[in-house]
Amino acid sequence: MKLHRTFIRFAATAIVVCGTAQHSPGYSQAMNHSATIADKGIRVILVGDSTMATRTGYGDALCKRFVASTECINLARGGRSSKSFRVEGLWDNMLKILADNQASAASGNARKTWVLIQFGHNDQPGKAERSTDLVTEFPVNMARYVDEVRAAGGETVLVTPLTRRSFKDSVLQNDLRPWAEAVIRVARERSVPVIDLNAKSYAAVAAMGTAEADTLAEEPQPKMPLPEGVKSRFDYTHLGPKGASLFADMMASEIAAVVPAMARYLR
Repeated sequence: MKLHRTFIRFAATAIVVCGTAQHSPGYSQAMNHSATIADKGIRVILVGDSTMATRTGYGDALCKRFVASTECINLARGGRSSKSFRVEGLWDNMLKILADNQASAASGNARKTWVLIQFGHNDQPGKAERSTDLVTEFPVNMARYVDEVRAAGGETVLVTPLTRRSFKDSVLQNDLRPWAEAVIRVARERSVPVIDLNAKSYAAVAAMGTAEADTLAEEPQPKMPLPEGVKSRFDYTHLGPKGASLFADMMASEIAAVVPAMARYLR
């Protein structure tokens, strides 16, 4: 009889405990909040030049490599360098996104945000309004970008410049390597991840040779002189759909390897 009463008391207690856990408003809110965080995804912001920009680069194709819950924003612009991107106010647009993200943290609507930054092409000598000194300016600009992203609550991934596809005597040239090395040094000094796209893309283009490399351009190389006033979009820097897809796949693979926290957001 005593054992029977003990069992009844235990059963009643179990029903109360289980009932409380199942119907507690606090428990439900906590579960809903956890689900919101899990479903929110991350934000990826691309900052760079034409080799990353819409239509001429791989940026939009890279955005498509992320799962649907990821917000991918391509802010890259053609002709910009580590200097002119800031001077023209384009960097301020990126900082505003991070500031808005921090402001929404209190309501639980903030996203983990990664900023991928790639410059080098237009930092080379040529145009005063955008070129930078490789020793005294370029690394300083890149380091400042890293510091400002960090201060604004974001995470930086530095990316070395995409290779050009210029061959000389069947050998692929790589005049961007010094800028790539500068980016790698900044990444090491600031303890941020770096994707050496320059080395990876150089190896891929060198292996395919001139003819195949030309198929990565915005449009095919003209087979005959064009009419006066008509300019071909073929060159050895910018990308058409095939080139964009190739280097977007390369970047996605490198992101998964170099930044494991981003891997699960890639398709």
